[in-house]
Amino acid sequence: MSLRAWLAMTDKQLIKNVKLNLKNPIVFFDLETTGLNIASDRIVEIAYLKVMPNGDEESKTRKINPEMAIPPEATAIHGISDEDVKDAPTFKEIAKSLAAQIEGCDLAGFNSNRFDIPLLAEEFLRAGVDIDFSKRKFIDVQTIFHKKEQRTLVAAYKFYCGETLEDAHSAEADTKATYEVLKAQLDKYPDLENDMSFLAEFSAYGNNVDFAGHIVYDDQKREVINFGKHKGRLVEDVFKTDMGYYDWMMTGNFPLHTKKVLTNIKLRSAFKK
Repeated sequence: MSLRAWLAMTDKQLIKNVKLNLKNPIVFFDLETTGLNIASDRIVEIAYLKVMPNGDEESKTRKINPEMAIPPEATAIHGISDEDVKDAPTFKEIAKSLAAQIEGCDLAGFNSNRFDIPLLAEEFLRAGVDIDFSKRKFIDVQTIFHKKEQRTLVAAYKFYCGETLEDAHSAEADTKATYEVLKAQLDKYPDLENDMSFLAEFSAYGNNVDFAGHIVYDDQKREVINFGKHKGRLVEDVFKTDMGYYDWMMTGNFPLHTKKVLTNIKLRSAFKK
């Protein structure tokens, strides 16, 4: 065996031996969906890898009937067709058991803060299962990667783990790759603390109040509109001056989580009077 081959094998072994410093279980997950619209698209497959503080792991992958046609362009990416999910359970049918599996867990994924977590939250709300995500830590491995290297998951896996990612866009493969990449990132960058609170803050995307980023916090932690004609204004001030704005958003094509945030702000404002 050559020295280069030995070093390559040794580096790979060191990466796999990195153990996450966990206070809570962490669930690495990936979604395959009908599209990219958080408000209207649906999950067709979910895979997760649950890592316990003692290092034990458990994983599961399941198809989900999205109760809508899967566009051909989506099937071309993840390979899942209407035929593949016709006998699968709907999200509503698995929502409670899935919620139980991730109860008390932090969440991690690749581009998860901007897509997977918001879409998962929407599916839970549609199913009538209201999970409180406020106490969870969200680790977005893509954000860490982009801040450090500016690449895709396939490139990240090659860069950090020295391997070619087979079956890219398979939820199971992407989930496992994301887990391996995070461990490799911790091994590579001494300034990355092996602490979920630190990693959650490091991989946070902006100061979003709602998952979609329609409402953000200003530097005084006040909720501010982040789009459209009222961009930059306090939500409470908009409600006072534009009486129809709340109704317009509640009946518009906005994510359920955004509507929930707006309703909470409106109720809080009412109690101040």
